Amino acid sequence: MKKLILKSALYFFLILILLEALVRVFHLGKDTPTRFLDEHEVEKWMPNQNGFSVTGNRRQNFSEYHINNFGYNSYREFNPTRNKIEVALVGDSFIEGFHQDYYNSIGKKIENSMPGIEVYEYGYAGYDFADQLHLIHSYKEQFDLIDHVILGIKFSNDLTRGEYKVVSGRLDLESPMNRLLKKSKLLVYSKSIGILDPPQRLMYRLINTLKPKQSIKPIDKQEAQRIKKEEEREYLANFKSLIASYGFDKDRFTLLLDAKVTSSFFLSYLKENDVNYIDFSTFFEATDRPTTLIYDRHWNNHGRALIAQLISEYLSSIHLTPSSK
Repeated sequence: MKKLILKSALYFFLILILLEALVRVFHLGKDTPTRFLDEHEVEKWMPNQNGFSVTGNRRQNFSEYHINNFGYNSYREFNPTRNKIEVALVGDSFIEGFHQDYYNSIGKKIENSMPGIEVYEYGYAGYDFADQLHLIHSYKEQFDLIDHVILGIKFSNDLTRGEYKVVSGRLDLESPMNRLLKKSKLLVYSKSIGILDPPQRLMYRLINTLKPKQSIKPIDKQEAQRIKKEEEREYLANFKSLIASYGFDKDRFTLLLDAKVTSSFFLSYLKENDVNYIDFSTFFEATDRPTTLIYDRHWNNHGRALIAQLISEYLSSIHLTPSSK
């Protein structure tokens, strides 16, 4: 019996080693870059990292990333001067672009259509409007040299707070234990395809059974509308609070948003206060091809091409071209 247990343990260990090797050879597990908090309390990626972002259990999406020396996924370094035309794209994972090879990003597509313009992509998964304005304020000298700044914003996600504070949850992923666990590509792959979900759900159920049950009252349509209006007012108040704290250059700053999922209350405020925005919803509706990936809502290559085209047309409409300098 003892011999059987030892042999079983040995075979199990060898199988794990084999699976780990297969995951590494076929690049099934994603390479997650290291996060850090810089001296200005701006959260971003540790500079000068390279790797591959993998999504799906059959490498449904496989793309290469490159973190430049400023801490963002980009094929170029950020070096703004007064002698060139530079555009900054600031936003979350949609701007970060881990779902696309870094040398075929939205910024690169814009540059291809507008030779002579440099596009700097300050994208980081999880950035909200507070993160974006804090970044711009922290590196004011750099952003003052950039001719135009486009900020990606989603009304329901990015205006939930009216002041900037460091989000510790994302940085907790860089704990010594998590770093050690990430060294196993098999473990990373297993988590990404959901193998570890059932035991996690079981654990949550066991924890919830120990908690006292609370009765939840159903919400009628009138109450739901009241809550929605309160939420919209709160998000607008947060927007006002952030631009009051950090400033908002209406001549150089433009929002990028989907008007279909943006509150009409917020859009009216933007129009009344001459805050420029680019609405990509009509562009996406006009195409007969998918604009997002099959397995999540991030833009696919076609969607990114449309975004790049729309931004290029907008920049031309405000006469931001190399000849304008």
